[in-house]
Amino acid sequence: MAATAPPRRALRVVASAAAADAPPKPAPPQTSPSGIVLVDPTEAQKVHRLKAVYDQKVVPLITEEFGYTNAHQVPKVEKIVVNCGLGAEAGNSKGLESAMKDLAMITGQWPVKTKAKKSVASFKIREGNTIGIAVTLRGRVMFNFLDRLINLGLPRTMDFLGVNPNSFDGHGNYSIGLRDQGVFPEIPYEVGGKKNGMDVCIVTTAKTDNEALRLLTLLGMPFAENIKSNVVIRKKRLKRHHFMSKGRGRR
Repeated sequence: MAATAPPRRALRVVASAAAADAPPKPAPPQTSPSGIVLVDPTEAQKVHRLKAVYDQKVVPLITEEFGYTNAHQVPKVEKIVVNCGLGAEAGNSKGLESAMKDLAMITGQWPVKTKAKKSVASFKIREGNTIGIAVTLRGRVMFNFLDRLINLGLPRTMDFLGVNPNSFDGHGNYSIGLRDQGVFPEIPYEVGGKKNGMDVCIVTTAKTDNEALRLLTLLGMPFAENIKSNVVIRKKRLKRHHFMSKGRGRR
């Protein structure tokens, strides 16, 4: 005898069970009336990976190493200030606009114009003239830029051997300069084009340079190992004639 087909009801039950076990399909991206793809609110609220590394790995290590007794004593990155001097391009409206767009693409935030506070005749600068642009980053945008600076910008620098560990200001703040903004992938490479540099100042809540150095090292900052941290500056020995008055010179 030929085998009878199972009832249709059983087939429906199996199909519904398989559909229940299958993972839910991702919702299509939302679009605005103008056609721009909007970011999902759940994605925008996620903590950046460098911030997660700081909370999960850096805080326990640095707390145990320095013996902090309060969570507020643990140093952290407070803000990052990125500034770019324009020089002769400051008086050119097209060059100024292009530099502002490039810095906005790199940092993810629109910069502000910095103006001269005093007039300097030798540099042909008058009070109130625009001499550069600057950006102050905080929060998720700050960690995003710091992550890209450490893992993308610095390794792509020509002849890079590490950053100088002696660039701390004595209060836990670290400064670094880049000669070319083209190390970031957002800036297209132009043969023969003018290369704009920028200065990056990382402001931390550390009380000493040693704590700030350890904090940035744990975050992945590639410090150079062949540069001594304690640089001895030799002072010039003054002789007797240096202390004599002008009228009593040596014979």
